[in-house]
Amino acid sequence: MRTALVLCMLLLISVLLASCAEREQHHPGKLQVVTTLFPLYDFARQIGGDKAEVRLLLPPGVEPHSFEPRPDDIIRVSRADVFVFTNRYMEPWAAKIMDAAGKKALTVDASRGVTLYRAGAEHADSGDGHDHRAGGFDPHIWLDFDNDRIIVDNILAAFVAKDPSHRDYYTANAAAYKAKLAELDQRFKEGLARCATRDFLHGGHYAFGYLARRYNLHYQSAYALNADAEPTAGQLTGLIRQMRQTGLKYIYTEELLNPRVAEMIARETGAGLLRLHGAHNVSKADFDRGVTFISLMEENLRNLRTGLQCQ
Repeated sequence: MRTALVLCMLLLISVLLASCAEREQHHPGKLQVVTTLFPLYDFARQIGGDKAEVRLLLPPGVEPHSFEPRPDDIIRVSRADVFVFTNRYMEPWAAKIMDAAGKKALTVDASRGVTLYRAGAEHADSGDGHDHRAGGFDPHIWLDFDNDRIIVDNILAAFVAKDPSHRDYYTANAAAYKAKLAELDQRFKEGLARCATRDFLHGGHYAFGYLARRYNLHYQSAYALNADAEPTAGQLTGLIRQMRQTGLKYIYTEELLNPRVAEMIARETGAGLLRLHGAHNVSKADFDRGVTFISLMEENLRNLRTGLQCQ
């Protein structure tokens, strides 16, 4: 019985390998990279240029908090030279993929060197490995552009370790991209410096704590860190009351999440709707047209300036 089970598993793996081979054509000589979320994918593309083949593990259009890896995802990672994930709070399933995939891929924890904060609090990660529900650690580190420069350095180190012959190429690309991130950061600082209000309300899950902290904004979300945790009637009543008291004219919706909560609050308060893109993942249409992390953040800046009534 056990032998039959093993044979069935081997047969399944061979079929999956063949299926992956048909779908993905690898280019010999290029660094093979797999990333979990869209920001990491875009950063890796910028660093790798034409020397690396970068793939996004998360299918375009899939909401990342409910993503469940499939067997062919494990196979994809097992074939990679470099595997990049955000952190243990954002992708708790990453460790299982790494264990199942074997040791070929150099694994990059993009959060190495980044201070993680709890949602709605100024408390750094204690390092005890627990996700404290009273204020779980916020995994959305890429929404602070200083953190992004650290992430780029972490990815760069892995590329150089796996492909030292192209060290200078990767290093130059990383430096150029970090300069673009610094320019983006400056545009946010200047664009959000003089605004009628510093409060913004988000009808999605708690994703913009890092951005709010960096630019001295006051942020509240309808959902908690987990997008599956529905807001209670009492929480929604409180958000509506806050919208009326602060006189906010807009509430923000989230990509890839049903906007019904934001729409309900907008109906009750007469507020308009604007989108804030967390960039966890992008739609298939956006992916196909080559949207970038920086272009998504530029759109966010425009919408924040509108919502906060900035000069």
